[in-house]
Amino acid sequence: MAGGGNAIRGSRVGAGPMGEAERGDAAPRQAVTYYCSHEHRSMVAFSIEAVVPESWDCPKCGLPASMDSENPPPAPKIEPYKTHLAYVKERRSDAEAAGILDEAVALLRSRRKSGDVVF
Repeated sequence: MAGGGNAIRGSRVGAGPMGEAERGDAAPRQAVTYYCSHEHRSMVAFSIEAVVPESWDCPKCGLPASMDSENPPPAPKIEPYKTHLAYVKERRSDAEAAGILDEAVALLRSRRKSGDVVF
């Protein structure tokens, strides 16, 4: 007895010859090689008509890469996280900070003496 089932057994969606005739001609391309400071080499394909960028992020390590194998770009310098206090210290000198603090303390003391409620 023949088993019932799928009439297109052994094939899949999209199966079959799919050559240039069905897809159309591929656009002409150029291969460009980029080099990072970790000595990784990445080949990227661009259209002949495209403007090739001077730098490209390395897909292996994420560092910037250039087309010059002898002189790849250096890794970017990563600035440490700055706290709010660090930014304030950049804007104010210690003398200015002391003056502002004295002014604020004097204002609080004057409010206490006058009976104003301070929250």
